[in-house]
Amino acid sequence: MKSRKKKILKIGAILLIAGLLIGGGTVLYMFNMPHRDVQSTSVDFSITASQLVTEYLENPSQANEKYLADDGDSKVLEISGTVAKISEDFNGQKVILLKSDTDKAGVSCTFTKETNQNVSNIQIEETVKIKGVIRSGASFDPDLEMYENVIVEKSDLIK
Repeated sequence: MKSRKKKILKIGAILLIAGLLIGGGTVLYMFNMPHRDVQSTSVDFSITASQLVTEYLENPSQANEKYLADDGDSKVLEISGTVAKISEDFNGQKVILLKSDTDKAGVSCTFTKETNQNVSNIQIEETVKIKGVIRSGASFDPDLEMYENVIVEKSDLIK
């Protein structure tokens, strides 16, 4: 009877160790997986900031289907528009808001640490083209009674 218990405990311990090794290996692989290089990827859509905002405000589900992907590799956009605001987020990344005076919302483009320096010569009211990955669309928040901007990440200026 004792040897049977020992055998079951031994098999259980082996299975537990194997499970931990496989789980740990998977986590390490996912964590160290190379990030998508947006700037070397071809553009899926070229659009103005106003057109993008209008598409989201008129039909959010259709726009999400067009620009966002279920697997996380959302579409790469080339967005042209007028710079309304230049700021910096908590991570030290530059954020440019593309918005015309007539738009209800704008397109907020967050740059990376590698592309931050490309924003240094940009001025308010300047028209620019920015390449990046869309993360979320424009919407109206009834609780706050305000419009939320389209969010674009991993951005860089197109010269």
